[in-house]
Amino acid sequence: MAAGSDYTASIGVAHHRDIGGFASPASDDDSGGFQEKHVEAVKSPESVQESGEPKLQRKLKGRQMGMIAIGGTIGTGLFIGSGSTLADAGPAGALIAFLVMGSMVFFVCTSLGEMSTFIPTSDPFNHFATRFLDPSLGFAFGWNYWYSWMLTVGSELVACGIIVQYWLPHLTGAIWSVIALAIMFLLNAVSVRGYGEAEFWMSALKVLAVFVFVIVGILTVAGATGGEAIGGRNWHIEGAPFKDHIVGILKACIVAAFSMQGTEIVGITVGECANPRREVPRVIRSVFWRILFFYIASILIIGLVIPNNDPNLVSASGAGDVAISPFTMVFQAAGAAWAAHLMNAVVLVTVLSAGNSGLYACTRVLWVLAREGKAPRVLRRVTRRGVPFWALVFTSLWSAVVFCISLAGNQSVYVFLINLSGLTGMGFWLGIGLCHWRFRRAYVAQGYDLNDLPYRAGFFPFGPVYACTLLAIIIIGQGYGTIWPTFDAVGFVSTYLAIPLFLVFWLGWKFVKKTKWIKLMDIDLTTGSLLEMERNGDIEIFPLPENAGWRKYVRWFHRKSD
Repeated sequence: MAAGSDYTASIGVAHHRDIGGFASPASDDDSGGFQEKHVEAVKSPESVQESGEPKLQRKLKGRQMGMIAIGGTIGTGLFIGSGSTLADAGPAGALIAFLVMGSMVFFVCTSLGEMSTFIPTSDPFNHFATRFLDPSLGFAFGWNYWYSWMLTVGSELVACGIIVQYWLPHLTGAIWSVIALAIMFLLNAVSVRGYGEAEFWMSALKVLAVFVFVIVGILTVAGATGGEAIGGRNWHIEGAPFKDHIVGILKACIVAAFSMQGTEIVGITVGECANPRREVPRVIRSVFWRILFFYIASILIIGLVIPNNDPNLVSASGAGDVAISPFTMVFQAAGAAWAAHLMNAVVLVTVLSAGNSGLYACTRVLWVLAREGKAPRVLRRVTRRGVPFWALVFTSLWSAVVFCISLAGNQSVYVFLINLSGLTGMGFWLGIGLCHWRFRRAYVAQGYDLNDLPYRAGFFPFGPVYACTLLAIIIIGQGYGTIWPTFDAVGFVSTYLAIPLFLVFWLGWKFVKKTKWIKLMDIDLTTGSLLEMERNGDIEIFPLPENAGWRKYVRWFHRKSD
């Protein structure tokens, strides 16, 4: 990683002219090295704003971003849904599935980290696709990301009511869902610092829960909790260590991939990070180790303690099944009678955290869309504290509508909507890989030095190619259960409807705005970049820390690639 201090001079003073409604930098003289580059680059619409227009405030600190990244990794998919991978693939198969998907998520995060550090923005999905691919793709990615998380927030409200009813079964869950929405709204309405602080402590609780789980699991396997030592005997029963071989692993990969959704939210927080140059690379570097500990260690413990033929592994799928979640079962195996209550509290915090982060992500993405003319202008208004208030209100109202639909007697519409949001997460990650591929190619084609990148993703081009290939397989194979052994028309449509819906957004905007695929030499790599912001005084410049201590021994995994 290079600090890129010399790169400021290479930006030069660019002249601007209009191309298709956007401003682009150009130079009349490309002699003299990289002092000025003759590049007809499409300027990002996000950078065009009215004088004195309120903006987001860079108030997120490094410790908050670190915990937000961890919080995006740990969710109900780990606490409740992870057991199904053990039932599908056996203990070794589940472990391989999470290792493969963890490596894929790692490369997605490094791709996002390289682009987000170079161009800090609050909507990387819309912004980078608009800037590096096609503005119509940016429109489609932005709105699909918004409705995906808006639906997720609605589903988390439903889950909150179900979880609290575990303790108070005689009270309707709708009351607690409304209270949860009010808490999420207030945390996001106060300031980004309030959101960050809330996420810090909620994520800290989830980290503590996983850490305690791993320690208790190790003691249980060794027989130190008072019971018989389990050792590796559950790896030698029927269906272990592998079940259904490659088919079982593929099924487990799909579940593993969906359980890791949310890790990309850290890319949205870059737009409000006080020190992107230092904090974003630090957070991205920790992704691999977080996945290794929180997911791989947890799945290993579950596979050692719980037999893969336990019927509860398949039954646990939602917030109401916390009593039979694999985490609860491991604590019970250690003799903890209070395990269900503990995990219910942890899952409640997890759901609140997911809803809080989802509301934050939706608000920022919608705000950027409004600034770029892709959403109503009223949604671009920001309070004095830097909160896009009307975008927050708009998202909260729609999430409340989704929650109200869940209260209807017929649950088919609600289930249909929630299934619709599932596939879109894989699409965002695929888009990140494609954008990184184009960004790096444009960066090299325009003559910039890779050593000047504030953060440089390793293993390029293998990383994005590997991630995009796996994501394409998951997107295509997600609905295999609706086709084989029998065809389920309703399930098939609800699973894959996200694809034609994305095409409607993409092709519809392309037809209306007549957008075109952006050529490599027309991609703007200057406007809104971190280096330009530092040069203009828009971001405070912090000294970079020395590579001291244990960090210098793990940086090899993020080494530069040619």
